[in-house]
Amino acid sequence: MKLLVTGGAGFIGSCVVRKAVLERGYDIVNVDKLTYAANLDNLAPVAGSGRHTLVRADIADESRMIEVFADHQPDAVMHLAAESHVDRSIDGPGDFIRTNIVGTYALLQAARAYLSSAPEAVRERFRFHHVSTDEVYGSLGEDGKFVETTPYAPRSPYSASKASSDMLVRAWAETFDLPVVITNCSNNYGPYQFPEKLIPVVTLNALHGRPIPVYGDGRNVRDWLYVDDHADALLAVLENGRLYETYNIGGDNEMANIDLVREICAIMDRLRPEGAPHADLITHVTDRPGHDFRYAINAGKIKQELGWSPRVKGFDGLEETVRWYLDNEWWWRPLAEAGQTGKRLGLAES
Repeated sequence: MKLLVTGGAGFIGSCVVRKAVLERGYDIVNVDKLTYAANLDNLAPVAGSGRHTLVRADIADESRMIEVFADHQPDAVMHLAAESHVDRSIDGPGDFIRTNIVGTYALLQAARAYLSSAPEAVRERFRFHHVSTDEVYGSLGEDGKFVETTPYAPRSPYSASKASSDMLVRAWAETFDLPVVITNCSNNYGPYQFPEKLIPVVTLNALHGRPIPVYGDGRNVRDWLYVDDHADALLAVLENGRLYETYNIGGDNEMANIDLVREICAIMDRLRPEGAPHADLITHVTDRPGHDFRYAINAGKIKQELGWSPRVKGFDGLEETVRWYLDNEWWWRPLAEAGQTGKRLGLAES
């Protein structure tokens, strides 16, 4: 299969690319603008495979996307490229509108143009897999979980832009009969995650003895999904998911932010005892404006239909992730020298 992946130099995208090339033998056309969160080092394991082609391009450039489809003639698309940090969307929502909404529109139009002149065999096997987030559903209280039919109620510029892109994909399916499938996932974690997100921020700040910022009282709850499990789920949906359906993907790992931070500190106490107790570094800071209280995913549909379930149970992947950052300074050191580690970036004051 020749798969066009957007955002394949990012955290989740690069995991999909590595798995698709090395475990499934796919040919990958990787379309990435190479913005701040992209890292070509993420793709080092597939660099010499002969099955990976990088195209540096902006997905919001419709004419360029039409050229990419015509030049590479993919069997399917997995659309992962997105601006994804809620804090940044508060300070600079324009980038999120352009990439997440206009970019998705441009890709949908390019896919339409490609299929309009493609051979019947290509049209029969083609699918457009749009990768989204559970944040489109809004915020939960103490009980309940998001299901595929949960009404959308986005509460940040980021989640609103992703909800908009989901709606565009559904509209192109209904209006133009574009063969699509959508997935909505919970919070990802694991190696290669850009160090503006919670887990790498806590790990690297603990390593350097810097304050560990926790928003508000830290009681906000997230469902954590190990990135390798997510990549497996995405490929399962791409290969065997029913067209025009949505699949929710979750890790069955709910934890309050403050408890997650304390667990990372406990891991650091074991791995770097010279800095213990690292929990003394926890510092409560002004909460994020409109901070959603709780996300939780019911992944029953993908488990029942496709036989997928997360292999990383509980927080077995958390210590592995912390160890990866400790053992791979070569990866994050250039980012640290550029001032891109150890802090939550783009936080607007409420």
